[in-house]
Amino acid sequence: MHKRHFIQAAACGTVGCLAASPTLVAAQHGPAALRGPVLLTVSGLIGAGNRGPMDPMLDQMMAKQKIAFTRAHVWDFAALAALPAHTIKPTLEYDNKPHTLKGPALMEVMSACGVKASDKTAFFVRAVDGYAAHLPAAEAAQRRFIIATHLDGRPMALGGLGPLWAVYDADRFADMAAKPVSQRFGACPWATYHIEVKE
Repeated sequence: MHKRHFIQAAACGTVGCLAASPTLVAAQHGPAALRGPVLLTVSGLIGAGNRGPMDPMLDQMMAKQKIAFTRAHVWDFAALAALPAHTIKPTLEYDNKPHTLKGPALMEVMSACGVKASDKTAFFVRAVDGYAAHLPAAEAAQRRFIIATHLDGRPMALGGLGPLWAVYDADRFADMAAKPVSQRFGACPWATYHIEVKE
């Protein structure tokens, strides 16, 4: 499909247009149970998932970042917000001040995706700009990582640190608190949008 035709199909907005393009619905909007656009895609060693394979035509950013999967579990903002929220208050490197971040625990999100973590499990966490971090599941659990949805009480914006951020409270861990604040968040890609589960 040419880009022009894809844009026309996406902009059409009628039931007939969407019915004519079920792949567009699945790739762009996720399962019917979701109320908003997909913000997080989890692939790899997961359970049954709730969407099909990566579509190189419609999943353009994933294709450009060499992401591939046969199934995934996708989340919108409401689905993530429905999970129990945890609050952390780390000092952030961008202004060297403490900020309040809130969101579900990363390990709870992974569990809801059907991930059965072992001592070999690791998460490959990717941001929209292509930055990626290798995060062992044991470290994610021990440091109590969250998928932050809110910063200082407000939803995080795309173009800022959000809309999602895989992050932890570095101030609460002596080994990390001893480092300069600029060196504490290498495993925390802001604008997180994809996590691949590996062993």
